[in-house]
Amino acid sequence: QLQLVESGGGLVQPGGSLRLSCTTSGLTADYTAISWFRQTPGFERAGISCIATNGISRNLADSVRGRFIVSRDNAKNTVYLQMNSLKPEDTGVYYCAAGRVPSADGYYCAGHIAFLPGEYDLWGQGTQVTVST
Repeated sequence: QLQLVESGGGLVQPGGSLRLSCTTSGLTADYTAISWFRQTPGFERAGISCIATNGISRNLADSVRGRFIVSRDNAKNTVYLQMNSLKPEDTGVYYCAAGRVPSADGYYCAGHIAFLPGEYDLWGQGTQVTVST
């Protein structure tokens, strides 16, 4: 069965950390990238991180670079988003998504297209992250 299952959200104080997990099943070889998106009320889903399914490339949005780390465990079919030094503006529903993203200069997560929600056709159910005192 083709699906993505997220876990790891919660409530954390500013400066704290959380680790999100996205476990995949049934992905075919034509899926090239797995990404995390954040949804906040009144705004479109924003790309946060991307990691290629071939493990060669990964990318982070400017707003989280230096604080977040994206990684994968192939044996567990799981992609992780380690979120450190969390800020209130990181609050939102985080979605994991898989897509057949075209490559840019030979890398699947290199270009801005990797952060476009329309490039992804498989989505998880979302997990809430709240950063607040």
